[in-house]
Amino acid sequence: MKKLIAGSILLVSSSAALAVAPGGPDCGWGNMLFDGQSGLGPHFIASSTNGTSGNASFGMTSGTNGCSSDGTLTYGGSSLVSNMMDEFSEDVARGHGEALNAVAVSMGVEQADRALFAKVAHDNFNTIFPNENVTAQQVTASLNALMKADSRLAKYAV
Repeated sequence: MKKLIAGSILLVSSSAALAVAPGGPDCGWGNMLFDGQSGLGPHFIASSTNGTSGNASFGMTSGTNGCSSDGTLTYGGSSLVSNMMDEFSEDVARGHGEALNAVAVSMGVEQADRALFAKVAHDNFNTIFPNENVTAQQVTASLNALMKADSRLAKYAV
């Protein structure tokens, strides 16, 4: 059951990341077709149109379709860590678990390096979770700093 929940969280968080297409808020034919509309339906269909036809990617590389790659990408949703902070902290304390693995996957850590990721996180629990009021952003920043300091995990750090 926990695998199903972790998988669902990954799916939802990855779907939410696509809500605003890279290239800008006006990028792609989907945005053009549904210009002025709001709600889940038009947003979903516009995002699907942009993603399946590849027109947003083409627009970013050619500077057409209302797209630009000049701006900085942002993400306004919550991170996977913030969605399952309690489970993640428990798994880090244990040194293994589905939430710990899900975070490793979401950070792009390859299967061969996940045991090391879990060990580094476990060995540095007090650095990652210095107090009970730590935020998901602080946890993520601490994880990234620890990963940058490790020669094998550095390639996954942001």
